[in-house]
Amino acid sequence: MTRSLRYLLVVAAVVVLDQLAKAVVVRTIGLHDYVPLVDGLLSLSHVRNHGAAFGLLSDWNLPYQSLLLSVLSLLALGAIAAYFVRLPEAARLPRLALALVLGGAIGNVVDRLRLGYVVDFVHVYWREYQWPDFNVADSAITIGVALLVIDILSSPEAEPQGAAVAVDTASPAGRTD
Repeated sequence: MTRSLRYLLVVAAVVVLDQLAKAVVVRTIGLHDYVPLVDGLLSLSHVRNHGAAFGLLSDWNLPYQSLLLSVLSLLALGAIAAYFVRLPEAARLPRLALALVLGGAIGNVVDRLRLGYVVDFVHVYWREYQWPDFNVADSAITIGVALLVIDILSSPEAEPQGAAVAVDTASPAGRTD
């Protein structure tokens, strides 16, 4: 199996898991209903996100908002895919990270193009503090971005262009007397 195929399988697995989970939620949980999993911390929910990631812009009600977000998402998908294919095969962590981001983005774009919104179903909260509901696709994107940050922070710093090794002219090897 080629290495690129492995990453395509990661993309496909994220999309399939995301769409399956959303289908189960839509069939089993009523819209705007919540099913507690860990009381005071975690519930399954069924909400429709008409905005961007984590509900951003969901209250804006822009004309053609779903179409606009779909087009922007498709453009971002193209840019990420183009960057992915340019990465060297040895760049395993960034390739995995981008595969997760691509899979998540595709999962949400499928919803947006098919339904006009994204199905979210994981609700995390503590007391009055609430995190916006999210889904498998959002989780994959978040993990992928975190892996990219880890890769960037753990990469050795490149030597600046034009830097040269300093030669000590005062050393005995540099004298001619």
